[in-house]
Amino acid sequence: MKKYFYVINIQYLGYRFHGWQKQPNVKTLHLMVDRTLNFILEGKYFKSLSSGRTDAMVSAESAAFELFLREPIEDEISFLELFNYNLPQDIRALSIREVDATFNIIQHSKIKEYLYLFAYGEKCHPFCAPIMTTILDDLDIELMQKGAKLFEGENYLKSYCFRPTDNGVYTREILTCELVENTIYSANYFPEKSYLLRVKGKGFMRNQIRLMMGTLIDLGKGKLTLQDIENSLKPESNIKMNYIAPASGLILKSIDFID
Repeated sequence: MKKYFYVINIQYLGYRFHGWQKQPNVKTLHLMVDRTLNFILEGKYFKSLSSGRTDAMVSAESAAFELFLREPIEDEISFLELFNYNLPQDIRALSIREVDATFNIIQHSKIKEYLYLFAYGEKCHPFCAPIMTTILDDLDIELMQKGAKLFEGENYLKSYCFRPTDNGVYTREILTCELVENTIYSANYFPEKSYLLRVKGKGFMRNQIRLMMGTLIDLGKGKLTLQDIENSLKPESNIKMNYIAPASGLILKSIDFID
């Protein structure tokens, strides 16, 4: 039977969801997406497969999933409008495009960019909580900026994988890692200054960016040194980084599929 394949880009606020992947007895993004698709497709066959999983409370500016159908979508614009009309208000579909059978959303080469939004030094407005982490202690931002740059390039990143195994592939390349002042997100209840860790690469391990962010926070607090980070990135390092930064500050900014 002939199948039809589509890539749909979506964005979502992850604060009230238990991540992307379906799990028993909890509300997940995949569950809500599939419920909506089942409704608008009126029970016809479909399957959806994400390009990757996000953890509980993690948000996305532009994530993607592949939709498999046995009948073609005649009007993609109308389909997208209907999909959005029925999705909950914290999920929005951005675009849809047809792909061929050779496309595999998991294995297809892609570059992901993540942002981690945070502020420090004062208690922030509660409305910040869904997308911003607040560190009440003082932080040495300049030192953290130097630490972020240490992650760029090819490094051994076992220290930045949650529950690593002995047979994992931990030598990975990070294309960009920089800590900058936030000029992307704004609201009248935001603190005067906030910051972003920007990380770009081809693939990330479980909790990798949150462990990197946690390490930089500990660096900014004076609990770690630049040398500690350098040592953790050396081949076959067994140093364990324990502080996983809160999930709500993490945002999947974009996924670029490489042709």
